[in-house]
Amino acid sequence: MIDNYLLEELVSFSKHGTLAATAKELMVTQPTVTRGMQKLEEELNVKIFDRQPNHIFLTKTGILAAKEAQKVLNQNQNFIKMIQAYEASHTTIKVGAVAPGPLILLQSLDAIPSNVVINNELLDPETVSSSLEERSYAMIFTNQEIMTDSIESRFIGNEKLSVNLDKFTYLANKTSVTFAELKGMSFVVINDIGAWKQLIQDNIPDAKFLYQDEYDSFTEITQYSTFPYFSTDISGTGHHLPSQDDDRVRIPISDEASSMDFYVSYLKTQKSKVSPLIKLLSQSWS
Repeated sequence: MIDNYLLEELVSFSKHGTLAATAKELMVTQPTVTRGMQKLEEELNVKIFDRQPNHIFLTKTGILAAKEAQKVLNQNQNFIKMIQAYEASHTTIKVGAVAPGPLILLQSLDAIPSNVVINNELLDPETVSSSLEERSYAMIFTNQEIMTDSIESRFIGNEKLSVNLDKFTYLANKTSVTFAELKGMSFVVINDIGAWKQLIQDNIPDAKFLYQDEYDSFTEITQYSTFPYFSTDISGTGHHLPSQDDDRVRIPISDEASSMDFYVSYLKTQKSKVSPLIKLLSQSWS
């Protein structure tokens, strides 16, 4: 059985090409790397290094060995992650989402079980099924129902989009607006809004979106400008958006597309574990 550290030395040498650089990356001495390479050749019983007076090279066999070593290291790392994820799936309930609203609601609850772990980094909808199958998450809020042999979804609630407009604009006097009425306007938008991002881009003609990665930057821009911004009936609560003392009026968007259904998706084998949390959320989402 070849030790991992020998494979790591081989992969590092293949990448850097010198003993000095290999030793530096692995934070060991150069003689340690030299001894490791000799030991690796002995265990493989093949010549993988071509040693010249002033340099050392990988042989063709050595190049192949380095590629295969990387595969083994990747497999070992995946093995560790899989086992850790499996263990975590029995001790914690890790929750993810494709949009921020459901997570905002979950974090606002007073009685969240202590074993619930919330990941605020939004997921790509394309990775939801694999994330559940790999047990990286116990449950994920999705805007699409997923029903497979191993995964099922339960409807949890609906989220509705509004636009916050300067109170001196003519649209601010309306009880609701349409996407078409927002045509050509410029909006300041938090970048990480998940599924809502494509929705506003697809439905508001000729609009410009000033995306902000940082919440502080978003807040500052809304404070010192009149740019409109979006909120929902969930994100518009609590401390997730600027204060309503910012001369904006929150106007609901009336188009059918401005409303998004959300589901809780989970492995069928995890149903009994996540059901109490789903029940708590269903009671709160109303």
